Amino acid sequence: MIRYFEDIEIADRNSFHVRQRAARLAEFDRAEELPELFARYTPQEWLALGGGNNILFTRDVEPMLIVPCDKRIEVIESNGDRTLVRAGAGVEWDDLVAWSVERELWGIENLSLIPGKVGAAPVQNIGAYGAEAKDAIVSVELYEPATGEFRTLSAAECHFGYRESIFKHEAKGRVIITSVCFELSHTPAPRLGYGDVMREVEARGGVSLRNIREAICSIRRSKLPDTAVLGNAGSFFKNPIVENCVAKALLAKYPDMPTYPSGHEGMTKLAAGWLIDRAGMKGYREGCVGVHDRQALVLVNLGGATGGEVMELARTVQQRVREAFGIDIDTEVNIL
Repeated sequence: MIRYFEDIEIADRNSFHVRQRAARLAEFDRAEELPELFARYTPQEWLALGGGNNILFTRDVEPMLIVPCDKRIEVIESNGDRTLVRAGAGVEWDDLVAWSVERELWGIENLSLIPGKVGAAPVQNIGAYGAEAKDAIVSVELYEPATGEFRTLSAAECHFGYRESIFKHEAKGRVIITSVCFELSHTPAPRLGYGDVMREVEARGGVSLRNIREAICSIRRSKLPDTAVLGNAGSFFKNPIVENCVAKALLAKYPDMPTYPSGHEGMTKLAAGWLIDRAGMKGYREGCVGVHDRQALVLVNLGGATGGEVMELARTVQQRVREAFGIDIDTEVNIL
């Protein structure tokens, strides 16, 4: 079924809860409804919107917002240890993680409690605690309105990188993701080397799929604000990747600075949250917006903030980090 709205308030459709309006919005339940949707409403400009968890609206939206609502999860192939799962773009990401853990399927447990929809996962190549969505994605199914064609992209064709994909570049504004296929496994493959995960898992009795999920959920709840209480989009900034010589020079000055493998030869990943904290911005407030007092990567709407005010704070944070360390940190959130 297609549901169509005009001049709609979208504060409840973005996790920052900024009060903007959309000229038109259409929800669809099944991929096969998309040709009808575009034929009936003929949007000249459109924008796909999932749960609004990784977007900051700084103005009212003129393009039609297209919202997938397919919440189906299905096993499409099971061959011994290997299980292929298709999830509709409208499935809550954490519902998919919970579904897989209940069935003892390994592969996405480290991505527990990340807010947002499955359809947004490949766009951002969501990641946490040493894992990324690309580790499990096999293919992405999509619709291209300009041609009226349904297509499937393999993981390789998605050009995944650190918080990157083809959907943020060549395919941006051209395709609507309808479902995502994942390869999961019954063979245990714990990844516990990031942050406090191992300690929290051991506190729950040792390594098991359920304990890993519970540990990561506990860590995230202790550090990250509930969007129902404080509007936010999770991590607002990417962890910067710098040349090894730059990281080495910083470590000589700040021996406690955390560093991580970048996946690129000669490069090191730094922790943006640590940089922001050490630049004196953790807990900083500026009118109706602030830097969260437990996780410096997160900018929060303290009540009534506009998208423009959030961006002003973001630029202040970037400037302070640049002044303190000579490092540029880029935004992870999509700005509209």
